[in-house]
Amino acid sequence: MTKPYGYFSFKSMETGLILASRSQRRQELLAQVGIVYRIVEADIEENLPEDLPTQEAVIRLAREKAAWVEAKYPDNWILAADTVVALGDVIFQKPRDELDAIAMLQRLSGRSHEVFTGYCLRHRALNKTREGVARTVVTMKQLTPREIEGYVKTGEPLDKAGAYAIQGIGAMFIEKIYGSYTNVVGLPLAEVVTLLMEEGAASPWEGKL
Repeated sequence: MTKPYGYFSFKSMETGLILASRSQRRQELLAQVGIVYRIVEADIEENLPEDLPTQEAVIRLAREKAAWVEAKYPDNWILAADTVVALGDVIFQKPRDELDAIAMLQRLSGRSHEVFTGYCLRHRALNKTREGVARTVVTMKQLTPREIEGYVKTGEPLDKAGAYAIQGIGAMFIEKIYGSYTNVVGLPLAEVVTLLMEEGAASPWEGKL
Protein backbone atom coordinates (compact mmCIF):
# COMPACT_ATOMS: atom_id res chain seq x y z
CA MET A 1 0.00 0.00 0.00
CA THR A 2 1.34 3.42 -0.88
CA LYS A 3 1.66 6.25 1.61
CA PRO A 4 -0.13 9.58 1.19
CA TYR A 5 2.03 11.99 -0.76
CA GLY A 6 0.49 15.16 0.64
CA TYR A 7 -2.16 16.19 -1.89
CA PHE A 8 -4.80 13.46 -2.07
CA SER A 9 -6.15 11.05 0.51
CA PHE A 10 -8.93 8.51 0.42
CA LYS A 11 -11.82 8.69 2.81
CA SER A 12 -11.36 5.14 4.08
CA MET A 13 -8.57 2.69 3.42
CA GLU A 14 -11.10 -0.14 3.95
CA THR A 15 -13.30 1.14 1.13
CA GLY A 16 -10.59 2.99 -0.80
CA LEU A 17 -8.99 2.46 -4.16
CA ILE A 18 -7.61 -0.79 -5.51
CA LEU A 19 -5.36 -0.67 -8.56
CA ALA A 20 -5.95 -3.80 -10.65
CA SER A 21 -2.49 -3.73 -12.18
CA ARG A 22 1.09 -4.80 -11.52
CA SER A 23 2.38 -2.03 -13.81
CA GLN A 24 5.14 -0.15 -12.04
CA ARG A 25 4.49 2.87 -14.26
CA ARG A 26 0.84 3.14 -13.21
CA GLN A 27 1.77 2.71 -9.58
CA GLU A 28 4.37 5.49 -9.82
CA LEU A 29 1.98 7.86 -11.60
CA LEU A 30 -0.70 7.48 -8.92
CA ALA A 31 1.85 7.86 -6.13
CA GLN A 32 3.32 10.91 -7.87
CA VAL A 33 0.10 12.84 -7.31
CA GLY A 34 -0.38 11.44 -3.82
CA ILE A 35 -3.16 8.94 -4.43
CA VAL A 36 -3.40 6.22 -1.80
CA TYR A 37 -4.17 2.76 -3.14
CA ARG A 38 -3.40 -0.90 -2.81
CA ILE A 39 -2.66 -3.42 -5.53
CA VAL A 40 -4.69 -6.49 -6.44
CA GLU A 41 -3.62 -7.86 -9.79
CA ALA A 42 -6.35 -9.21 -12.05
CA ASP A 43 -5.67 -12.85 -12.86
CA ILE A 44 -6.81 -12.86 -16.48
CA GLU A 45 -5.26 -13.44 -19.88
CA GLU A 46 -4.47 -10.00 -21.29
CA ASN A 47 -5.48 -10.80 -24.84
CA LEU A 48 -6.73 -7.80 -26.78
CA PRO A 49 -10.04 -8.56 -28.56
CA GLU A 50 -9.23 -8.73 -32.27
CA ASP A 51 -12.79 -8.17 -33.46
CA LEU A 52 -13.04 -4.63 -32.07
CA PRO A 53 -11.52 -1.25 -33.02
CA THR A 54 -8.48 -0.48 -30.89
CA GLN A 55 -10.21 2.15 -28.74
CA GLU A 56 -13.03 -0.25 -27.87
CA ALA A 57 -10.67 -3.18 -27.34
CA VAL A 58 -8.53 -1.44 -24.70
CA ILE A 59 -11.65 -0.39 -22.77
CA ARG A 60 -13.00 -3.95 -22.96
CA LEU A 61 -9.77 -5.36 -21.50
CA ALA A 62 -9.66 -2.71 -18.77
CA ARG A 63 -13.28 -3.54 -17.93
CA GLU A 64 -12.46 -7.26 -17.67
CA LYS A 65 -9.57 -6.56 -15.29
CA ALA A 66 -11.75 -4.35 -13.10
CA ALA A 67 -14.57 -6.91 -13.06
CA TRP A 68 -12.24 -9.71 -11.93
CA VAL A 69 -11.01 -7.70 -8.94
CA GLU A 70 -14.44 -6.21 -8.24
CA ALA A 71 -15.89 -9.68 -7.71
CA LYS A 72 -13.53 -10.16 -4.76
CA TYR A 73 -13.75 -6.62 -3.40
CA PRO A 74 -17.32 -5.40 -4.01
CA ASP A 75 -17.05 -2.57 -1.48
CA ASN A 76 -13.95 -0.98 -3.00
CA TRP A 77 -13.31 1.35 -5.88
CA ILE A 78 -11.41 -0.61 -8.55
CA LEU A 79 -9.22 1.10 -11.16
CA ALA A 80 -7.97 -0.87 -14.16
CA ALA A 81 -6.27 0.14 -17.40
CA ASP A 82 -4.73 -1.27 -20.54
CA THR A 83 -2.26 0.48 -22.87
CA VAL A 84 -1.30 -0.42 -26.44
CA VAL A 85 0.72 1.13 -29.24
CA ALA A 86 -0.88 1.24 -32.70
CA LEU A 87 0.77 1.83 -36.05
CA GLY A 88 -2.16 2.00 -38.42
CA ASP A 89 -3.98 -1.31 -38.03
CA VAL A 90 -0.99 -3.01 -36.40
CA ILE A 91 -1.18 -3.29 -32.59
CA PHE A 92 1.95 -3.55 -30.47
CA GLN A 93 1.61 -4.85 -26.93
CA LYS A 94 4.60 -6.05 -24.89
CA PRO A 95 7.31 -7.79 -26.96
CA ARG A 96 7.71 -11.53 -26.53
CA ASP A 97 11.51 -11.36 -26.49
CA GLU A 98 14.46 -9.28 -27.70
CA LEU A 99 13.93 -10.16 -31.36
CA ASP A 100 10.30 -9.09 -31.13
CA ALA A 101 11.36 -5.82 -29.45
CA ILE A 102 13.86 -5.15 -32.25
CA ALA A 103 11.19 -5.79 -34.87
CA MET A 104 8.76 -3.40 -33.15
CA LEU A 105 11.31 -0.60 -32.93
CA GLN A 106 12.26 -1.08 -36.57
CA ARG A 107 8.59 -0.64 -37.52
CA LEU A 108 8.13 2.46 -35.33
CA SER A 109 11.43 4.10 -36.33
CA GLY A 110 11.00 7.41 -38.16
CA ARG A 111 7.21 7.31 -37.98
CA SER A 112 4.29 8.58 -35.95
CA HIS A 113 2.15 6.11 -34.04
CA GLU A 114 -0.75 6.21 -31.59
CA VAL A 115 -0.87 5.19 -27.94
CA PHE A 116 -4.26 4.20 -26.53
CA THR A 117 -5.08 3.60 -22.87
CA GLY A 118 -8.48 2.28 -21.88
CA TYR A 119 -9.36 2.88 -18.23
CA CYS A 120 -12.22 1.67 -16.07
CA LEU A 121 -13.32 2.73 -12.57
CA ARG A 122 -15.88 0.46 -10.90
CA HIS A 123 -17.62 0.02 -7.56
CA ARG A 124 -19.96 -2.99 -7.38
CA ALA A 125 -21.78 -2.08 -4.16
CA LEU A 126 -22.57 1.40 -5.49
CA ASN A 127 -23.36 0.05 -8.98
CA LYS A 128 -21.02 2.62 -10.49
CA THR A 129 -18.91 2.29 -13.64
CA ARG A 130 -16.92 5.08 -15.28
CA GLU A 131 -14.65 4.41 -18.22
CA GLY A 132 -12.94 6.01 -21.18
CA VAL A 133 -9.98 5.96 -23.52
CA ALA A 134 -7.10 8.36 -24.08
CA ARG A 135 -5.20 8.74 -27.37
CA THR A 136 -1.76 10.28 -27.88
CA VAL A 137 0.20 10.61 -31.14
CA VAL A 138 3.93 9.96 -30.73
CA THR A 139 6.62 10.64 -33.33
CA MET A 140 9.83 8.62 -33.08
CA LYS A 141 13.04 9.68 -34.76
CA GLN A 142 14.80 7.52 -37.33
CA LEU A 143 16.74 4.93 -35.35
CA THR A 144 20.00 3.32 -36.39
CA PRO A 145 20.53 -0.43 -36.00
CA ARG A 146 23.10 0.32 -33.29
CA GLU A 147 20.58 2.43 -31.34
CA ILE A 148 17.92 -0.27 -31.55
CA GLU A 149 20.21 -3.13 -30.57
CA GLY A 150 21.85 -1.13 -27.77
CA TYR A 151 18.50 -0.06 -26.37
CA VAL A 152 17.07 -3.57 -26.41
CA LYS A 153 20.17 -4.84 -24.58
CA THR A 154 19.34 -2.53 -21.66
CA GLY A 155 16.25 -4.64 -21.04
CA GLU A 156 13.99 -1.61 -20.75
CA PRO A 157 11.81 -2.36 -23.80
CA LEU A 158 10.95 -5.93 -22.82
CA ASP A 159 7.93 -5.19 -20.61
CA LYS A 160 6.69 -2.07 -22.40
CA ALA A 161 3.93 -1.79 -24.99
CA GLY A 162 5.61 -0.87 -28.27
CA ALA A 163 9.02 -1.82 -26.83
CA TYR A 164 9.96 1.62 -25.49
CA ALA A 165 9.59 3.71 -22.34
CA ILE A 166 9.04 7.42 -22.89
CA GLN A 167 9.80 8.03 -19.21
CA GLY A 168 13.08 6.12 -19.41
CA ILE A 169 15.99 5.67 -21.80
CA GLY A 170 13.53 5.59 -24.68
CA ALA A 171 12.84 9.30 -24.18
CA MET A 172 15.85 10.12 -26.35
CA PHE A 173 14.10 8.57 -29.36
CA ILE A 174 10.92 10.66 -29.15
CA GLU A 175 10.80 13.80 -31.30
CA LYS A 176 7.33 15.02 -30.31
CA ILE A 177 3.99 14.00 -28.89
CA TYR A 178 0.46 15.30 -29.35
CA GLY A 179 -1.79 14.56 -26.39
CA SER A 180 -1.31 13.25 -22.87
CA TYR A 181 2.24 12.40 -21.84
CA THR A 182 1.09 10.31 -18.88
CA ASN A 183 -1.09 8.31 -21.24
CA VAL A 184 2.07 7.18 -23.06
CA VAL A 185 3.61 6.24 -19.70
CA GLY A 186 0.58 4.08 -18.94
CA LEU A 187 -2.25 6.07 -17.33
CA PRO A 188 -3.85 9.40 -18.39
CA LEU A 189 -3.75 11.14 -15.01
CA ALA A 190 -5.90 14.16 -15.86
CA GLU A 191 -8.82 11.99 -16.96
CA VAL A 192 -8.47 9.34 -14.24
CA VAL A 193 -8.05 11.74 -11.31
CA THR A 194 -11.05 13.74 -12.57
CA LEU A 195 -13.18 10.58 -12.44
CA LEU A 196 -11.97 9.74 -8.93
CA MET A 197 -12.85 13.21 -7.73
CA GLU A 198 -16.24 13.28 -9.45
CA GLU A 199 -17.20 9.99 -7.82
CA GLY A 200 -16.04 11.12 -4.37
CA ALA A 201 -13.34 8.45 -4.26
CA ALA A 202 -10.60 11.05 -3.83
CA SER A 203 -10.66 14.45 -2.18
CA PRO A 204 -7.94 16.94 -3.21
CA TRP A 205 -5.98 18.68 -0.46
CA GLU A 206 -8.09 17.01 2.22
CA GLY A 207 -6.82 18.10 5.60
CA LYS A 208 -4.46 20.61 4.00
CA LEU A 209 -6.65 23.72 4.05
